[in-house]
Amino acid sequence: MAHVPASERRPQLVQAALDLMAREGVAAGSTRAIAAELGVAQATVHYTFGTKKDLYRAVVEQLTAEAIGQVRAASPGDGPFGEQVRTLVHALWDATTGEEGRCVLLSEFGVLAMRDPDVQEIMLGLQREIEGTAAEMLTALAATHGLALALPAREIAVHFLSGFDGLTVRHLSLRGTGDRPEADTLRALDLLVATTVGLCLGAPATRPEAGWHGEPARA
Repeated sequence: MAHVPASERRPQLVQAALDLMAREGVAAGSTRAIAAELGVAQATVHYTFGTKKDLYRAVVEQLTAEAIGQVRAASPGDGPFGEQVRTLVHALWDATTGEEGRCVLLSEFGVLAMRDPDVQEIMLGLQREIEGTAAEMLTALAATHGLALALPAREIAVHFLSGFDGLTVRHLSLRGTGDRPEADTLRALDLLVATTVGLCLGAPATRPEAGWHGEPARA
């Protein structure tokens, strides 16, 4: 069998681990099972990832990179500030819940982090990266509209992501396999967008169906 450089083998193993865990759960991701998923020797996994923490970190980083990349690639359009925020939030929702098993996998890692200090360290890094990215994107979007955020961008990002995480858990708990989010979840998502835009502008949130545009009131 031809030798495969570590620089090529590592991403292959990460993808194999991600596919296996998304399908069967984190607990199923043993080195033996991951090796079988890719069709390599178990020793190859041990050689590439010295510890289970290294493997978990690589999987979480891949999941994070995929979600962030999908949101960054989404065009917010040319509408008002609030509508552009809504477009990016729905892109994040699609990135997080769209591919079967990915959202469940992140939730599993989150539960593991409550008891495993190694996983907690990994998930803390994930949370900080996502919050930083959300703050950066909010700041950049506001700047294109000539708006000054009413609160620090990171505080707004923490508020938004806390609500977003709760809605993804609600979606996972209530849906059947492959089901679309229920109407209450989607309405709550738009209300979360409205309150987040309100925090950005220092203005009371308006219900989405009332036709808000997320722009500051004019005198």
